[in-house]
Amino acid sequence: MKQIFGYIVILCSIPLLLLIGSEVWVEIGEAKQYEQQIAESIELPEVVSTFPVNLYDANKVIFSEEYIEWSQPLPLNEIPEIVKQLFIYSEDENFYNHIGFDVSAIARAFIANTSEQSIQQGGSTITQQLVRMRYLSTDKTYERKLMELFYAYEIEKTYSKDEIFEMYLNEMYFSNQVYGIGAAATYYFNRPLTKLSVAEIAFIAAIPNSPTLYDPIQHFENTKNRQERLIDKLMEHGAITATEAIAYKEESIQLEVKQKTQQYPSYSTFVLQELKWLIADQTGYRELIDKTSDKMEKEILQLELQKKIDLILRQGINVYTALQPEKQRQDEIAINRILPNSDLQASATVIDNETREVISIFGGKDYKKHDLHRAYQAPRQPGSAFKPISVFAPYFETTTGTKYSSINGGPYCIGNFCPENYGRIWYNNVTVETAFKNSINTSALRIFNTVGVDTAFSYIDQFGFQSIVDKDRTFAAALGGLTYGVTSLEMADAYSSFIDGFYSPVRSIRKVTDLTGNVLYSWSRDREEIWSATTTKTMRDLLNATVTSGTARGLYSSSEYIGAKTGTTNAFKDYWIAGLTNDYTTAIWVGYDRPRSMESIESSKIHFSIFNAITD
Repeated sequence: MKQIFGYIVILCSIPLLLLIGSEVWVEIGEAKQYEQQIAESIELPEVVSTFPVNLYDANKVIFSEEYIEWSQPLPLNEIPEIVKQLFIYSEDENFYNHIGFDVSAIARAFIANTSEQSIQQGGSTITQQLVRMRYLSTDKTYERKLMELFYAYEIEKTYSKDEIFEMYLNEMYFSNQVYGIGAAATYYFNRPLTKLSVAEIAFIAAIPNSPTLYDPIQHFENTKNRQERLIDKLMEHGAITATEAIAYKEESIQLEVKQKTQQYPSYSTFVLQELKWLIADQTGYRELIDKTSDKMEKEILQLELQKKIDLILRQGINVYTALQPEKQRQDEIAINRILPNSDLQASATVIDNETREVISIFGGKDYKKHDLHRAYQAPRQPGSAFKPISVFAPYFETTTGTKYSSINGGPYCIGNFCPENYGRIWYNNVTVETAFKNSINTSALRIFNTVGVDTAFSYIDQFGFQSIVDKDRTFAAALGGLTYGVTSLEMADAYSSFIDGFYSPVRSIRKVTDLTGNVLYSWSRDREEIWSATTTKTMRDLLNATVTSGTARGLYSSSEYIGAKTGTTNAFKDYWIAGLTNDYTTAIWVGYDRPRSMESIESSKIHFSIFNAITD
């Protein structure tokens, strides 16, 4: 009954198809008369190929390839003839004769689909398929299909048949983020296209027809079955003999799937984020975004910036970084080993003191790409670890006070802000050094009041604390009481000013070049003096005293110098250490993603163990 119904539909449709065909040819005739108007109304968008984004470590060795599978586009005359035959015979036998679309093929597809009661054939030419890949969606709507015809016709006017076929073969999707016949050869067989057998070429040629159904990694048998049908097509058209067809079908297909270099995801993820900051900075977008207070305008600028970043990434770049791979590997192993088998998390940032570069960064336990990167994406309250930046260094810089100056450690309130000391211990007059190394909160608040909120923040604002907001300009900031908090990256960045009193924002990226080596972007390495030599020496003395006889007792290093400050927030929800050795500046945070008390593990001093492991 279904067959009879199908034939009736076909017979009734023939006049309609003839009418459609005649109308199409009339339209084409008119289009030729008004070619200029058509050219102006159908403008082919610019297409940018996707090239590799390679990340290099400090030794100029690639440690991460951040791109879809890619190979240099192959000229048509370098593509084996059998490849061309496979796609012509299976996709578009009249390719070299039609004007972008094939009315007879559309009619055949209509008849086949009607008789089969399902969509079996699309009637799309190679040119139409290229249009979908480049310019349009794959939605099955009449509007999209009509636009596809116009674009296909325009492409045929703009490019030669060989140019269209070359673009098609180089831009087709072969599943698993693989684009182009050349990339498919190297990805699935780890050999160039010219080194593949006919059977292997037919195997990868089977994929684009339905990249999900014929994904050779997930559905090998599906791909093999279609490969054999393609081999039959070659035989039917006389490209190969029946004997050869049998041999090709029986040939064993052994995949050798290429594994991309994807090492150190904590570091590579951060590099890609810093790359966005670098482009924003040097294209002027960061300044524009920071200046505007209009929410909609800010969103528009951010969208424009993202488009520019995407364009740069698609064009292909090499990113040279400061990664020290062995240290990154050792730090990851050490921190993952130290953290208990629970949901306790950590972040850590290590800076090379000589270059002020990020040489190791830890985004979280067993970090995987696209996880929350706690070292730069998860600000937390810093507690007393913030005091050197907010209280003590500004105090020495703006007053005549010294580490031997006297300060009271008894109860103290400013308005309703009445902090307590650890263990609710009150002190009489103590030296500033004692207040620092024993982390006496009330003494720190008194010193902060002497300095003044505005003066203190005039120093804080010189560092890269992106999460600090205007409402943080209160006395609570003295003790690390901030709305959102800070990250280990930001803390290490600020503490690097205690190396020698000079500050330059810490970076992971050394330079960004195009694929031919031309430098596109690089950070300015100018340093600004933040702290005087006297203040710097005093702060280094205090940090060292904290390790030898204060709250950081238990830290050690083979370095001649070590200095650090600890931080513990209310209810033991965050543990911090930030400090320096002769070689490194390091900041570490330990806590739960959903803050809760860690009082039960306080005695284990996990953050101390991490500091010792990655700075020694």
